[in-house]
Amino acid sequence: MPTETTQEAIPADASTRRLIAFAGSSRLDEGPEDELIARLRANPPGPETLLRIFDDATGERLELDLRPEGAGTAVPAPAAPAPRTVGRPRLGVVAREVTLLPRHWDWLNRQPGGASVALRRLVDEARQVHRERDAQRAAREAAYRVMTEMAGDLPGFEEATRSLFAGEGARFDTLIDSWPEDIRTFLRRLASGAWTAQ
Repeated sequence: MPTETTQEAIPADASTRRLIAFAGSSRLDEGPEDELIARLRANPPGPETLLRIFDDATGERLELDLRPEGAGTAVPAPAAPAPRTVGRPRLGVVAREVTLLPRHWDWLNRQPGGASVALRRLVDEARQVHRERDAQRAAREAAYRVMTEMAGDLPGFEEATRSLFAGEGARFDTLIDSWPEDIRTFLRRLASGAWTAQ
């Protein structure tokens, strides 16, 4: 029976993920995660410093262990081998439950290659069709994550949030113009993909 495979982008591991660190409202450092952690361990900010570290692509705030290497006495236990699961691990196939109505299953089972091949094809087609919209949404969500962490008490926060989700790039830029420079620069970079349709 023919099968259909698609190439998936391999997610970046922690050592290649780019991060940005803020001390208060000022950018402290940025770079690949392993290098940034090494620099912060070598030159830790003072205990009074409000240190916030973000994923440079998603805006997600991260909690990282910045203690010097070897600090602490606990040694992590070796990981148990992963149990064998249904699917084709060499192809990256993961078995999960999908809940559909009987008419959906009937239609899927009549497709060439069966339900799994048809579902993969439908998802890939939707990803292509909605690529720009999905990128815009991801950019808005990334900027919003950082805004709520860094700018919630800054003037114009609520209006800037509304402008971000309304796709009003020029208004957004105007509303955040009085914010601290490093926050403003980071938000504009994160949100840049939100305005591409205009």
